[in-house]
Amino acid sequence: MNTRIRRAAVTLAAATVLPLALSACSDSGSDSTTSDSSSKAPASASASDDSMGDSGSAAMADKPFGPACSAVPASGAGSFDGMAQAPVATAASNNPALSTLVAAVKKAGLVDTLNTAQNITVFAPTNDAFAKIPKATLDKVLNDKAQLTKILTYHVVGQKLTPKDLENGSFDTLEKSKVTTSGSGESYTVNDSAKVVCGNVKTANANVYIIDSVLMPTA
Repeated sequence: MNTRIRRAAVTLAAATVLPLALSACSDSGSDSTTSDSSSKAPASASASDDSMGDSGSAAMADKPFGPACSAVPASGAGSFDGMAQAPVATAASNNPALSTLVAAVKKAGLVDTLNTAQNITVFAPTNDAFAKIPKATLDKVLNDKAQLTKILTYHVVGQKLTPKDLENGSFDTLEKSKVTTSGSGESYTVNDSAKVVCGNVKTANANVYIIDSVLMPTA
């Protein structure tokens, strides 16, 4: 009889202790999981935020900028994406604001030269920039191939320039003399006179900075 009582007591004790032990283990595991989850989540989010921030900044820095960029078509051959697929003379021909420049390039026989050159920068005067030149003077230049070639090649630098490069630069042109640049952010000038009105435009072989005045090489 005593043996039966002792066995019953042991069984009752085991039945009481086992749920408590299981409960303790369960609580401990839950705390650990919660703790790990809460400590890891912010780190993951932070890494994601940093990554997005870096890529976002890089993307913004690589985009065209300037007040005249708003006039560029959103799609088609004359859009920024369309121009990026074509060599520079062809790309310029798809931008209505550069039609006078394109006509001058054709007249000087420089289309193939510009389209086949690699890694160049073109400072591209707008139609309004050419309109600042008295008509008689412009007509005379357009009919003087040697002078026209000299002026147009003065707008071309034999390397791709980033906006950062323009902050305080001096660069050799294909015409063999130098252009100077200055500025910061989204405001740059060339030769202290021509303002960049739409900069960092990409074509297949060139970086283009559209400017509001025609650059004149020194005599």
